[in-house]
Amino acid sequence: LWAATGTPVRIVLLIMMLMAVWCIYVAVERTIALAKARKQSRLLAEAVAGPLSEANSGEALAVCLKEEFENAYLGHMLVGGLKEFNARPDKYGIEAVERALDRVTITESQALRKGMNMLATTGATAPFVGLVGTIFGIINAFQMMEKEGATITDLAPAIGEALITTAIGIIVAIVGVWLFNFFTARIEAITNKMS
Repeated sequence: LWAATGTPVRIVLLIMMLMAVWCIYVAVERTIALAKARKQSRLLAEAVAGPLSEANSGEALAVCLKEEFENAYLGHMLVGGLKEFNARPDKYGIEAVERALDRVTITESQALRKGMNMLATTGATAPFVGLVGTIFGIINAFQMMEKEGATITDLAPAIGEALITTAIGIIVAIVGVWLFNFFTARIEAITNKMS
């Protein structure tokens, strides 16, 4: 099939393969990053419970700043809030803490969504990229008919290349949409916990 395809169809197939590889890369990277963030946040919650229950915000902040909690979304939130509270532990400090927590929540939500645009773009555009390959395949088939007076047997590879690009485009789109929905649900669960 590859030997029968023309250059434009090969380019389309390569683009779709790149889209698929990028989706897999994002899926692996997000799986690792989200698992690490959740694990470190759980461990941090246990580690910071003592200092917070004793109202020792300085020690709680020191615990949050440890390198072992650098990926914890809970740590990022606590650092933002505790810095503000330590600077001014009064009514106005509490309001500053609330604003700091809102800012950190927005920043963390954006960081958690890293790569999601690529998954969404792949899910939305891969079928159309496949259709472009289909168009080139059909043009190739018509050119064969015009030049050689080809029979249906001669046209089978050209028609096959037209259909395979559509099928690959749809498969890549399904994977992209599935991964996008899967990670969106996980990220929303984390965002709800942050709230």
